[in-house]
Amino acid sequence: MIVRPRPHLLELFFIIKGSIVLRIMPLMVFVATLSAAVVSLYTFRPDWLPRFDGGPFALLGITLSIFLAFRNNACYERWWEARKIWGEFMLTARNLARLSQILDPQDGSLSPSRRQLLEHNIAYAHALLLQLRPGDQLPKITRLLPADIASAFTQSRNPPEVILRAMERILIEALREGHIQPIQFNLLEELIQKLALTQAACERIQNTPIPFGYTLLLHRTAYTFCFLMPFGFANTLGWATPFVTALAAYTLFGLDALGNELEEPFAPIANAFPINALTDLIEIELREALGDEVLPAAPVPKEFVLM
Repeated sequence: MIVRPRPHLLELFFIIKGSIVLRIMPLMVFVATLSAAVVSLYTFRPDWLPRFDGGPFALLGITLSIFLAFRNNACYERWWEARKIWGEFMLTARNLARLSQILDPQDGSLSPSRRQLLEHNIAYAHALLLQLRPGDQLPKITRLLPADIASAFTQSRNPPEVILRAMERILIEALREGHIQPIQFNLLEELIQKLALTQAACERIQNTPIPFGYTLLLHRTAYTFCFLMPFGFANTLGWATPFVTALAAYTLFGLDALGNELEEPFAPIANAFPINALTDLIEIELREALGDEVLPAAPVPKEFVLM
């Protein structure tokens, strides 16, 4: 996610980080070059190409812009849903950290079962991150888990579920030993169910893309329109056509590329949702709740990008 102050007017035209201009630059250059070639033919070889009216192209451009806006709204809804899911995830982790104090003895000292429960929660956050955005989290996860659970974690087809089952066993054992009452068990168990819902909601976003036929239709229409646009406006705009068509291509191709990025909120790209940073924040808050003095460093943007 791009995190930076609002740019000034002059900075607005020179910002590259977080912009999609580098991705669509080859297409813009191609459209501008094609436009220059068409204008040259109309100027020096007017009998080689037929003349076209630009009116239908303008109407099609307006229609295409509306459809691209609809698609971008749908993609942004996926991005915003990811934000709400991880916001609920952080809230659940905080609630578990507070409510799990009932596992501690009356003298206020930290019980081993509570430490194990919250460390499992930290491991679960990193496991969910590993599932959504594969990286180097596995050593950190296995260090937080007992050997038997770590072994089951690495062999499972659904690793986060292994951790949730281990957290459930901690609560069941506490209930059997009389450390908590059934009503307290139900309250804690409800929070573990909410953690499971977080995984299911993230999987829904990750495994259910926007229907391919809808995306393909907009891709084809945008490319066809931009490649035919020089033929419709070269007759009226003359040598200004390359600039105008390149600007239109920047808008249309840019909206298309931005929609592709927002459609995948968990991908490791600049405009994706910063689940790495939120995972680190969850670990910091849970370790602080455990009373640990050495805490991980707070996440900060690198070159205005927070991952």
